[in-house]
Amino acid sequence: MKNYPIYIGNKPVMTKQKLDVFDKYTTERVARVSLASSREVEKAIALAVSAREAMAAMPAYQRADILMACVEAFTKRRDELAESLCIEAGKPIKDARVEADRLIDTFRIAAGEATRINGEQIEMAVSPRAVGLRAMTKRVPLGVLSFITPFNFPLNLVAHKVAPAIAAGCPFILKPSERTPLGALIIADVLSKLDLPKGAFSVLACSIEDAQPLITDDRIAMLSFTGGQVGWKLKSQAGHKAVTLELGGNAVCIVDEDPGVPLDHVVDRLAFGAYYQSGQSCIAVQRILVHDAIYDSVKRKLKAKVKTLKSGNPHFTTTFVGPMIDEDNAIRVEEWVNEARKKGAKILVGGERKKQMLPAYLLENVPDDAKLATEEVFGPVCYLERYSDFKDALKRANDTAFGLQAGVFTASIKNAMKAWDVLEVGGVIVGDIPSVRVDNMPYGGAKASGIGLEGVKYAINEMTRPRLLMIRD
Repeated sequence: MKNYPIYIGNKPVMTKQKLDVFDKYTTERVARVSLASSREVEKAIALAVSAREAMAAMPAYQRADILMACVEAFTKRRDELAESLCIEAGKPIKDARVEADRLIDTFRIAAGEATRINGEQIEMAVSPRAVGLRAMTKRVPLGVLSFITPFNFPLNLVAHKVAPAIAAGCPFILKPSERTPLGALIIADVLSKLDLPKGAFSVLACSIEDAQPLITDDRIAMLSFTGGQVGWKLKSQAGHKAVTLELGGNAVCIVDEDPGVPLDHVVDRLAFGAYYQSGQSCIAVQRILVHDAIYDSVKRKLKAKVKTLKSGNPHFTTTFVGPMIDEDNAIRVEEWVNEARKKGAKILVGGERKKQMLPAYLLENVPDDAKLATEEVFGPVCYLERYSDFKDALKRANDTAFGLQAGVFTASIKNAMKAWDVLEVGGVIVGDIPSVRVDNMPYGGAKASGIGLEGVKYAINEMTRPRLLMIRD
């Protein structure tokens, strides 16, 4: 069993207090991680503050070189990264390898963006009194950043905070999920071997109580949090610092009368979007609105497809649905399914829970007041609804507190553009499921789904601010 350090001011540190990490499928203890106390958190913040000037002064090429060195190191350790993800998150190994590749992609994209952080020249002669003035801006780093990441993408969600921070020239402190700290610590191990200024980064496994200064300390310029609705509470505690939040959703996919692609393809994509990673994704397909004309065909084909999905040991390449992150969450999802059934929903595909293993559930006729309709299920569950009018489908898609991404299968450019105009979400994916994310695109939600944007270039924009220079001739 391996023992992992935390990282304070770029250096590995072993502490007396330990955190046990368990294989999410076997439930066996597989690693022990040093646990930071409030004292270590305070030290990490102080070191990050001391690194502000040196990080901001790093030339763009040097930041890009460091990010490309990460790409090289992560590529060599791809199998280790994927295996750790399979163990600590219970992610099927095929999906774990994809996430390791996305980690590499995100750092590669950041290396390019590090040399494209530009300002603008501003025309000042907009009135007679401004003639003779010249103005321009440059973007400057905000300063110390704090990051809090969840369990479901322990590599990629960390990458989407860490890589832009390095590109922007900002020191940072990262608190990964206590349930999945290993990937973040491997990333920290790589960073510790690179030529970053002293104090540039810390990666701390710690309790949310001990991490409180990462939220409240005024020396920190920005908090970036990915997780549940508790993020709004953290925002209220953050004081005057900048805050970005990605807080999930209950993503909808609309299947029009003519979806524009064969129904078998639509069904394959719906099944992937609903059940990959056991539905533990902020943009997993949760609600499927299907036009009356094709509803019965989609229902029949999707039922058959879901029944073929293999559940079990995530280390097997044939496994599609792995374990939930823990048994408590599996019980919660099971209870939500039973609540919907008691209120009139019909279970089309399902089964019995075995500890943290849940079957893939497909339902229909879920009432509007059931938790499956109003909340983010974050489990292997989706349900079907009929519609007859596309405008009504858009209205029903918007009838939620959330708004992260939506998918629309349609052959009609008019309907596609109408969806883009009307859907109250951060992103509309036409011709595919809402679960599509490419690592250079803007990614963020509306309404209760959060504020601010990720996606490397857009995250860098959040981590920097414009500074004006005005000169009178």
